[in-house]
Amino acid sequence: MARIDYEKKRNILSPKWIISGLIIATFMILSSILLLLYPFASKEKAVYFKGSNPILFEGKQHGNAHMEGSALFLPFSFIKEKLDNEIIYDKKSKSVIITTSDKVIQMPTDSLSLFNNAKPVELQVSPVLFMDDEIFVAIDPLLSYYPIQYKKLEGTGAIWIQKNGDTYKKGIVAADGVHPEKLRLRTEPHLSAPYTAGVTSKEAVMIEKENEDYYFVRKENGLSGYIYKDFVEAKEEVTITISQEPKTVNVPKIDGPVHLTWEAVYTKNPDHTKIPEMMGVNVVSPTWFSLAANDGTLHNLASLEYSQWAQSNGYQVWGLFSNSFDPELTHQALKDFETRQTIIRQLLHFSQMYQLQGINFDIENVRQEDGPFVTQFMREAAPYLHEAGLIVSMDITFKAGENNNWSSFYERPKLAEVVDYLIVMAYDEHTGSSSKAGSVSSLPWVEKNLQNLLTEVPKEKLILGVPLYARLWKETQKEDGTVEVTAKALSMDQVKEWLTEKGVQPVYDAESGQNYAEYYSEDEKATYKIWIEDELSLMKRADLAIQYDLAGVATWSRFFGDQTAWTALDLTAERAVTQK
Repeated sequence: MARIDYEKKRNILSPKWIISGLIIATFMILSSILLLLYPFASKEKAVYFKGSNPILFEGKQHGNAHMEGSALFLPFSFIKEKLDNEIIYDKKSKSVIITTSDKVIQMPTDSLSLFNNAKPVELQVSPVLFMDDEIFVAIDPLLSYYPIQYKKLEGTGAIWIQKNGDTYKKGIVAADGVHPEKLRLRTEPHLSAPYTAGVTSKEAVMIEKENEDYYFVRKENGLSGYIYKDFVEAKEEVTITISQEPKTVNVPKIDGPVHLTWEAVYTKNPDHTKIPEMMGVNVVSPTWFSLAANDGTLHNLASLEYSQWAQSNGYQVWGLFSNSFDPELTHQALKDFETRQTIIRQLLHFSQMYQLQGINFDIENVRQEDGPFVTQFMREAAPYLHEAGLIVSMDITFKAGENNNWSSFYERPKLAEVVDYLIVMAYDEHTGSSSKAGSVSSLPWVEKNLQNLLTEVPKEKLILGVPLYARLWKETQKEDGTVEVTAKALSMDQVKEWLTEKGVQPVYDAESGQNYAEYYSEDEKATYKIWIEDELSLMKRADLAIQYDLAGVATWSRFFGDQTAWTALDLTAERAVTQK
């Protein structure tokens, strides 16, 4: 019995069984590794385009177009996001508005016309449709205004929109005898990713990009994906070139730097026979036109006689339009396309009536949220004014914090693209209502803000606005120990008269870069302070314009200046930069 038991145990531990077991275990381990690591080609097919008439742009689907008969319409949202961020829809006129450097295009809903600079253009279909609460714009008229082209792709119905400058390489599938699974276009650069379509040997494709060992290619029907580089032969590169008519804007030029002075007209024009020669000045801008009503009606103080006098003395005339510095009136007048057009039509009419060479826009005290209305107004005004041969300038301020009606509504970089000149009103550092006496416009304050502004506005379009007035500050000691601060503006002549009357000799103030005077009145128990605008400070301002290579200078206002002002600000004068 003992021998029999021994034999049984010996059979269980046979080397054959052990070897077989090891072989099986090894096979199972290797199989598991292969299953985990081997890149089996995915058989999952991904849906590439969704919906009918998918829009193919920059390698991706961006929504869907709409077909009305044979006419193709693009969603307004797509145009605004991808082609033109400045396109708008005006609710009141139910129109899409497009602006270019030389055109204002109105595309009304349910009309067979569009309007190019107010001139009707007849169409076969309405340029704008509403479908499912979405705005759609006919693509064919857009081809005149945007550097794009399109084609409808066979098989998928995709609308392929190409823009000027797009590039791709031509390619040919070169994969005879390759298994079809490897000729599928994958959503990611590996075989285990789902596929969108297959290609065949000798098929033409477009190579749009590459990722290590893979090309991203597109079939002629618009479907695309990744395929192994070895299976595609790259050919020549193709660049999309879309030619458009060059835009020409014929605007009168200024000979040399601009030297503008504003003529403040409040009720009637000045007697021009009493205006002395202004050396170096080449532009006068009388404050003639202002917004008078919500419907866009303008108040007009212009004088043909003044205009003719100015031009006979070598000055261009840029009539000034203001928004009357009324935020609610501005909102009501600028929020709608038709009202903006009403203002523009009047300015065009006045420009002919009074023989103007330019319009200067002085829009101030506007709510921050209405800033885009101001920008749109300028976009719509500039093409018409340029077409009439007028120079377009606009007054702006330095930045002065958020939610500031006098500063934060200006979209300065956008405005710089539209107008010929931006005139920065480099004042008031200290306003008449300030609780502390100070300069109207100290030189370090101007230079610091000017440097910041030049990061947004090109120097060749920027004119430095200069004050010709100073504020005489009065600090009165009250019985309770507090100090009452008041101020009044003085012209350059009035400052000189006050200094003479009080027998005060100004001293140079290095902090402001200006001459400064102070006087104590024993009778009034008050201290008078003034930071003076004179030949010294004005030459320094002119030197800033020269140093930063600006387009010129402008002064507020002609009435406040004296004869020394024009000579000091003459940018064409040859002189060394004042060093103080």
